[in-house]
Amino acid sequence: MKILLASSEVHPYSKTGGLADMIGALGKAFAQAGHQVGIVTPLYRGIVERFPGIRRLNWRIDLPLATWREQAELWALEPARGLTIYFIHKPKYFDRGSLYHEHGKDYHDNSERFIFFSKCVAHLARYQPWRPELIHVNDWQTGLVPALILHQSRKEGWGNPPRTCLTIHNLAYQGIFPRSAYALLNLPGDYFHPEGAEYFGKLNCLKAGIVYADVLTTVSPRYAREITTEEFGCGLDGVLRKRKLPVQGILNGVDYDEWNTSENPHLKHMYSINDLAGKATNKLALQEELGLPAKPDVPLFGTITRLAEQKGMEIEMGALEEMLQTDMQFILLGSGDHGYERAFQKMAVRFPDKVAVRTGYDQGLSHRIEAGCDFYIMPSKFEPCGLNQMYSLRYGTIPIVRTTGGLDDTVVDATEDPLRATGIKFVEFTSTALAKAIRKAKVIYGNPHLLRHYQRNGMATDFSWDRTVTAYLKAYRQID
Repeated sequence: MKILLASSEVHPYSKTGGLADMIGALGKAFAQAGHQVGIVTPLYRGIVERFPGIRRLNWRIDLPLATWREQAELWALEPARGLTIYFIHKPKYFDRGSLYHEHGKDYHDNSERFIFFSKCVAHLARYQPWRPELIHVNDWQTGLVPALILHQSRKEGWGNPPRTCLTIHNLAYQGIFPRSAYALLNLPGDYFHPEGAEYFGKLNCLKAGIVYADVLTTVSPRYAREITTEEFGCGLDGVLRKRKLPVQGILNGVDYDEWNTSENPHLKHMYSINDLAGKATNKLALQEELGLPAKPDVPLFGTITRLAEQKGMEIEMGALEEMLQTDMQFILLGSGDHGYERAFQKMAVRFPDKVAVRTGYDQGLSHRIEAGCDFYIMPSKFEPCGLNQMYSLRYGTIPIVRTTGGLDDTVVDATEDPLRATGIKFVEFTSTALAKAIRKAKVIYGNPHLLRHYQRNGMATDFSWDRTVTAYLKAYRQID
């Protein structure tokens, strides 16, 4: 099958979260399965310098945007057989310090940036010689692509256009802009109405994708059910319920070529399900790296996250305030809300022998935290899929998660099946409930036999991409 994936970020070229990991791994998995795959993404600052194999193609993009035209270049890289990454080179829009925002504020022209990018995606799909059969778009940044393709097939002579699939990675981010932004699409008013892209008088990019895509998926079975409810629907639950085909929940996979403990350049000590000695050594190395006392007998907890309300930062700080009075250590790696950043940094100052905080993004340190910690805390208010809990399982680090979205789908609590238990779940979104879960973790830590039972169960869990690829191909083929 010929598949074109479109995403505003793709690992290892650009990343702010799990979207990038998913697209990078899915594209590679499709190619390994024998499909012809293209991934189109913006050429952000620094990519060319880090990946010198990227080349400029003899392909000039010239597209209308409202009353003017914008031009761009097409660059490409072929990292694997059957896989081509297409980069949209438009410095005006993408040569910036960050992908979506700086200093806590979204870029003022995000609508213009990603409407242009969406037009580039549709343009490539129509005119690339290999002509994809299916275009798979992701989140609001490419949510307008299905409408653009539909219009070009109806009014502009695009015969036999590719089918479209939209994956919702996080319904809370919808790309809502003033009505004036609709003019950037150069579409007639046929698509701007309450049953289309309009949302209370504004343009809603994700809603447009939900309405006009041929098939709709999200990144875990439970989240697919949750977003059709008022509680988790973010104002679009009614639109989702009206779709002819229901939302399909397809759990993300893990790229075990990268996330493993036996051949990993980011780790100082390798280990496996049959030999966990290296995990203990990685713990001591991590404590030393981050300036914590090297204490092998003290349980070490970790969190790698975007610092946002959705991720449960309030209840995590509240639970830690209580539990840091006991014998434990905690490591945080993340960035986001400046208030949360300052609060955790103050916590590290107050508990210098128990808390280490690093702000920003560090791929190598992410691996070392996953490998060196005993427990991983992920107390999300909602979580479409989550990847870190799956990374933790493979690294023998016991996840502590709330029963929501993909967290519930991927972790087994002892109350569900003690023989297959891989982690600790809690239900209430409160600091008290999380603190109780941390106390359970400390009990497990105090029982070496039980600790090994959880670790080995987790490391034996398989979330490989083969299963995910099969599920997506089945979804694609259901399209009329």
